[in-house]
Amino acid sequence: MDCCIYKSSNAHVEDRIKDLLSRMTLKEKIGQMTQIERSVSTPSVLRDLSIGSILSAGGSVPFENALSSDWADMVDGFQKAALESRLGIPIIYGIDAVHGNNSVYGATIFPHNIGLGATRDEDLARRIGVATALEVRASGIHYNFAPCVAVGKDPRWGRYYESCSEDTDIVRKMTSIISGLQGQPPKGHPNGYPFVAGRNNVVACAKHFVGDGGTERGINEGNTISTYDDLEKIHMSPYLDSISQGVCTVMASYSSWNGRKLHADHFLLTEVLKNKLGFKGFIISDWEGLDRLCQPHGSNYRYCISTAVSAGIDMVMVPHRFEKLFEDLTSLVESGEVPMSRIDDAVARILRVKFVAGLFEYPFSDRSLLDVVGCKLHRQLAREAVRKSLVLLKNGKKPEKPFLPLDRNAKRILIAGTHADDLGYQCGGWTKTWYGMSGRITIGTTILDAIKEAVGDKTEVIYEKYPSLDTLAAKDFSFAIVAVGEEPYAETPGDNSELTIPLNGSDIISLVAERIPTLAILISGRPLVLEPRLLEKVDALVAAWLPGSEGGGITDVVFGDYDFTGRLPVTWFRTVKQLPMNAAANAYDPLFPLGFGLRCNKQKALD
Repeated sequence: MDCCIYKSSNAHVEDRIKDLLSRMTLKEKIGQMTQIERSVSTPSVLRDLSIGSILSAGGSVPFENALSSDWADMVDGFQKAALESRLGIPIIYGIDAVHGNNSVYGATIFPHNIGLGATRDEDLARRIGVATALEVRASGIHYNFAPCVAVGKDPRWGRYYESCSEDTDIVRKMTSIISGLQGQPPKGHPNGYPFVAGRNNVVACAKHFVGDGGTERGINEGNTISTYDDLEKIHMSPYLDSISQGVCTVMASYSSWNGRKLHADHFLLTEVLKNKLGFKGFIISDWEGLDRLCQPHGSNYRYCISTAVSAGIDMVMVPHRFEKLFEDLTSLVESGEVPMSRIDDAVARILRVKFVAGLFEYPFSDRSLLDVVGCKLHRQLAREAVRKSLVLLKNGKKPEKPFLPLDRNAKRILIAGTHADDLGYQCGGWTKTWYGMSGRITIGTTILDAIKEAVGDKTEVIYEKYPSLDTLAAKDFSFAIVAVGEEPYAETPGDNSELTIPLNGSDIISLVAERIPTLAILISGRPLVLEPRLLEKVDALVAAWLPGSEGGGITDVVFGDYDFTGRLPVTWFRTVKQLPMNAAANAYDPLFPLGFGLRCNKQKALD
């Protein structure tokens, strides 16, 4: 009888890898190195090519408003086909669950990373990781392309909100989300070796290696100009923390370092990340990351594959052109341009993660987890995260007369602004679709919903998105709450060199604040231009970042059930001409410095 060591859960992981590798054809090895999009994943492709991984791109869903159970049905269907391949190697299914399982209807949506950075609370980040892992696993998915551990140096960058801070130490602290997603490695766990605690955990991905937050002028996929020492000290440090927590995968960055594209950088991917830092998991490319290694994109695909795989890319996120990947990589190995040892190393790393994650023993979804999706406990956690992330920038026109907390039993209040009753705007990018969208896109509580829940029975709440002059002329409003900010965006479409408040946000605030005492709430993925005249007009100003599905976290604080504890994770500039700003520079002259934040009960900045 042929004894399959690789199928034995009692065997050592390295022995299982060695056994399975010895049985694989070149075609099966290339299959394991391939990650394809859900939309092209047919049973015959999965079975015949031994495909290693499938992903859902942002917004790539089984159908509109599909629930976690529908996702689990779909993923299990793909898994069944994969297990019918000759060697029965399970697929690993990946998704961008970057602030909760954000593609799935009804999942809990947590604040984006910039809000988490404002909390400085590493235990909160870990608990969010735990909750996210449960909701991701409930949908049958094993692999989360998170966290982004970029150090965001320029708010003009379209992914700025995916960074926890411009301060490397804060970003390092918040990598604790990895121990939540994957579980906490036991004492003595070998450094650099991937770790997944069990079926309630997911494979995490530290991204984007390396320097993605430091590109010139904040251009997405741009060029980070720095010495190696600065790259290591500023941008690479969070990867040390990620690796020490057993992070299973690292995603290469689209960006370049001193003109060298990361997807083709053997020194950084292999010599530094794998050899020097001792990373034993696998490196995955970004979406069509190989195509970007030539102009026009993908035109010389053979060169792109040869360069990236030789540099150290182990799994290729090749959403649609997988046949071309098979053809060209087969030819490259047969001609000796890519050595078989490099293929075996890549496949060993991928199998290591699959064995560590228990996919061979438990390939299918665990339906007992479905009840945790969007559960009360998770929504309470998200609400806690919101209230801890809020940064109070102004409170009262005079220090001795604080405006907050507001009176929940006020007679009549006005709620206004583009973001007061828009759940999609509140969640931002990477929610339901890649770039996010407006409206009641999932289950959650808008700021308006939360205000109506928080105020007394006798308080009259008047809501007008764009308040009329007749409404504003009324003299009987106790106060107004105006919520404005950015429309959702993601990646390159989010690059912005002006950073003004869009959708006439400043005008709406001005119009209201000239007539009624006003709390302005800014919903944004980054600091935006705050004109001095606007700051003078408002009585209070709160930076709420992109808080997600639980608007109640905002009313918890503005009505005084909790005090403000959030501090700026980034510098708030005066004008875009100052960018990029460096808190350590002598000429540092911000509107609000890194770390700024007021409390209500003590009219002074937090320590």
